[in-house]
Amino acid sequence: MSTPVQTERAITVTVNGVPRETTVPVRRLLSDALRHDLQLTGTHVGCEHGVCGACTVLVDGTPVRSCLVLAVQVDGKEVTTVEGLARDDGRGGEILHPVQEAFRECHALQCGFCTPGFLMTMAAGLEARDTSADITEEEVDEIVGGNLCRCTGYANIKKACRHAAGLMKEAGQ
Repeated sequence: MSTPVQTERAITVTVNGVPRETTVPVRRLLSDALRHDLQLTGTHVGCEHGVCGACTVLVDGTPVRSCLVLAVQVDGKEVTTVEGLARDDGRGGEILHPVQEAFRECHALQCGFCTPGFLMTMAAGLEARDTSADITEEEVDEIVGGNLCRCTGYANIKKACRHAAGLMKEAGQ
Protein backbone atom coordinates (compact mmCIF):
# COMPACT_ATOMS: atom_id res chain seq x y z
CA MET A 1 0.00 0.00 0.00
CA SER A 2 1.42 3.36 -0.97
CA THR A 3 1.61 6.42 1.24
CA PRO A 4 -0.94 9.10 0.32
CA VAL A 5 0.53 12.09 -1.45
CA GLN A 6 0.48 15.25 0.64
CA THR A 7 -1.09 18.03 -1.42
CA GLU A 8 -1.14 20.75 1.25
CA ARG A 9 1.12 21.67 4.11
CA ALA A 10 0.93 24.05 7.04
CA ILE A 11 3.88 26.43 7.20
CA THR A 12 5.06 29.05 9.67
CA VAL A 13 7.02 31.93 8.23
CA THR A 14 8.11 35.18 9.82
CA VAL A 15 7.15 37.81 7.25
CA ASN A 16 8.33 41.36 7.82
CA GLY A 17 8.94 40.53 11.47
CA VAL A 18 5.51 39.00 12.08
CA PRO A 19 5.10 35.22 12.53
CA ARG A 20 2.49 33.98 10.06
CA GLU A 21 0.90 30.56 9.70
CA THR A 22 -0.89 29.38 6.62
CA THR A 23 -1.69 26.18 4.78
CA VAL A 24 -0.53 26.10 1.19
CA PRO A 25 -0.58 23.63 -1.66
CA VAL A 26 2.85 21.98 -1.70
CA ARG A 27 3.49 23.30 -5.22
CA ARG A 28 2.51 26.92 -4.43
CA LEU A 29 5.23 29.42 -5.28
CA LEU A 30 6.41 31.79 -2.57
CA SER A 31 5.35 34.75 -4.74
CA ASP A 32 1.81 33.39 -4.94
CA ALA A 33 1.68 32.56 -1.22
CA LEU A 34 2.77 36.09 -0.35
CA ARG A 35 0.31 37.72 -2.72
CA HIS A 36 -2.72 35.44 -2.41
CA ASP A 37 -2.49 33.66 0.95
CA LEU A 38 -0.88 36.44 3.00
CA GLN A 39 -2.35 39.41 1.04
CA LEU A 40 1.07 41.06 0.60
CA THR A 41 0.76 42.36 -2.95
CA GLY A 42 3.94 44.45 -3.02
CA THR A 43 5.86 41.51 -4.47
CA HIS A 44 5.25 41.65 -8.21
CA VAL A 45 5.35 38.68 -10.57
CA GLY A 46 6.80 39.48 -13.96
CA CYS A 47 8.37 36.74 -16.01
CA GLU A 48 7.71 33.76 -13.69
CA HIS A 49 11.10 32.37 -14.76
CA GLY A 50 13.45 34.18 -12.35
CA VAL A 51 14.86 36.44 -15.05
CA CYS A 52 13.34 39.88 -14.39
CA GLY A 53 13.78 40.20 -10.62
CA ALA A 54 10.41 41.89 -9.98
CA CYS A 55 9.52 39.20 -7.44
CA THR A 56 12.72 39.49 -5.38
CA VAL A 57 12.28 39.14 -1.62
CA LEU A 58 14.78 38.47 1.14
CA VAL A 59 14.84 35.03 2.75
CA ASP A 60 16.93 35.11 5.91
CA GLY A 61 18.49 38.29 4.51
CA THR A 62 19.42 36.86 1.12
CA PRO A 63 17.71 38.06 -2.08
CA VAL A 64 15.77 35.30 -3.82
CA ARG A 65 13.40 35.22 -6.76
CA SER A 66 10.13 34.27 -5.09
CA CYS A 67 8.79 32.89 -8.38
CA LEU A 68 11.44 30.14 -8.20
CA VAL A 69 10.93 29.12 -4.57
CA LEU A 70 8.14 26.99 -3.23
CA ALA A 71 6.37 28.39 -0.18
CA VAL A 72 7.05 25.18 1.75
CA GLN A 73 10.78 25.80 1.30
CA VAL A 74 10.61 28.89 3.54
CA ASP A 75 8.86 27.11 6.41
CA GLY A 76 10.59 28.31 9.59
CA LYS A 77 12.48 31.09 7.79
CA GLU A 78 12.30 34.86 7.81
CA VAL A 79 10.99 36.59 4.69
CA THR A 80 11.18 40.32 4.07
CA THR A 81 9.05 41.85 1.34
CA VAL A 82 8.98 45.42 0.10
CA GLU A 83 6.22 46.10 2.66
CA GLY A 84 8.80 45.38 5.37
CA LEU A 85 11.54 47.77 4.24
CA ALA A 86 10.27 50.90 5.99
CA ARG A 87 10.46 50.97 9.78
CA ASP A 88 8.04 52.27 12.38
CA ASP A 89 8.71 55.84 13.45
CA GLY A 90 7.07 55.31 16.84
CA ARG A 91 4.34 57.84 16.08
CA GLY A 92 2.07 55.81 13.83
CA GLY A 93 4.02 56.47 10.67
CA GLU A 94 6.99 54.97 8.89
CA ILE A 95 10.54 55.98 8.08
CA LEU A 96 11.52 54.95 4.58
CA HIS A 97 14.52 52.70 4.07
CA PRO A 98 17.38 54.61 2.40
CA VAL A 99 16.76 52.80 -0.91
CA GLN A 100 13.10 53.83 -0.86
CA GLU A 101 14.06 57.41 -0.07
CA ALA A 102 16.67 57.38 -2.85
CA PHE A 103 14.18 56.01 -5.40
CA ARG A 104 11.78 58.80 -4.49
CA GLU A 105 14.40 61.56 -4.53
CA CYS A 106 16.07 60.37 -7.75
CA HIS A 107 12.85 59.66 -9.68
CA ALA A 108 14.04 56.11 -10.24
CA LEU A 109 10.72 54.66 -11.29
CA GLN A 110 8.23 55.15 -14.02
CA CYS A 111 5.55 52.48 -14.13
CA GLY A 112 6.75 51.02 -10.82
CA PHE A 113 6.32 47.36 -11.72
CA CYS A 114 9.99 46.49 -11.27
CA THR A 115 10.46 48.76 -8.25
CA PRO A 116 9.83 46.25 -5.43
CA GLY A 117 12.43 43.87 -6.83
CA PHE A 118 14.99 46.64 -7.32
CA LEU A 119 14.37 47.93 -3.78
CA MET A 120 14.86 44.50 -2.21
CA THR A 121 17.94 43.70 -4.29
CA MET A 122 19.49 47.10 -3.62
CA ALA A 123 18.75 46.98 0.12
CA ALA A 124 20.46 43.61 0.46
CA GLY A 125 23.37 44.57 -1.77
CA LEU A 126 24.02 47.87 -0.03
CA GLU A 127 23.65 46.41 3.45
CA ALA A 128 26.13 43.62 2.60
CA ARG A 129 28.92 46.01 1.60
CA ASP A 130 31.20 48.20 3.70
CA THR A 131 28.95 51.25 3.98
CA SER A 132 31.82 53.43 5.19
CA ALA A 133 33.42 53.22 1.73
CA ASP A 134 32.27 55.15 -1.32
CA ILE A 135 30.38 52.93 -3.73
CA THR A 136 32.04 52.24 -7.09
CA GLU A 137 30.34 52.14 -10.47
CA GLU A 138 31.23 48.44 -10.66
CA GLU A 139 29.38 47.83 -7.38
CA VAL A 140 26.35 49.76 -8.63
CA ASP A 141 26.33 47.73 -11.85
CA GLU A 142 26.61 44.49 -9.87
CA ILE A 143 23.80 45.43 -7.49
CA VAL A 144 21.27 46.53 -10.13
CA GLY A 145 22.43 44.24 -12.95
CA GLY A 146 20.20 41.29 -12.10
CA ASN A 147 16.91 43.17 -12.39
CA LEU A 148 15.13 44.31 -15.53
CA CYS A 149 13.31 47.58 -16.13
CA ARG A 150 11.53 48.24 -19.39
CA CYS A 151 10.89 51.95 -18.78
CA THR A 152 13.77 53.93 -17.34
CA GLY A 153 17.00 53.00 -19.08
CA TYR A 154 18.57 52.48 -15.61
CA ALA A 155 20.20 55.92 -15.30
CA ASN A 156 18.01 57.05 -12.41
CA ILE A 157 17.97 53.59 -10.84
CA LYS A 158 21.77 53.63 -10.75
CA LYS A 159 21.68 57.20 -9.46
CA ALA A 160 19.32 56.05 -6.69
CA CYS A 161 21.69 53.21 -5.80
CA ARG A 162 24.57 55.67 -5.44
CA HIS A 163 22.37 58.06 -3.45
CA ALA A 164 21.17 55.29 -1.12
CA ALA A 165 24.76 54.22 -0.54
CA GLY A 166 25.54 57.82 0.42
CA LEU A 167 22.56 58.01 2.76
CA MET A 168 23.62 54.75 4.42
CA LYS A 169 27.20 56.03 4.74
CA GLU A 170 25.97 59.24 6.40
CA ALA A 171 23.75 57.27 8.78
CA GLY A 172 26.53 54.82 9.60
CA GLN A 173 24.35 51.86 8.58
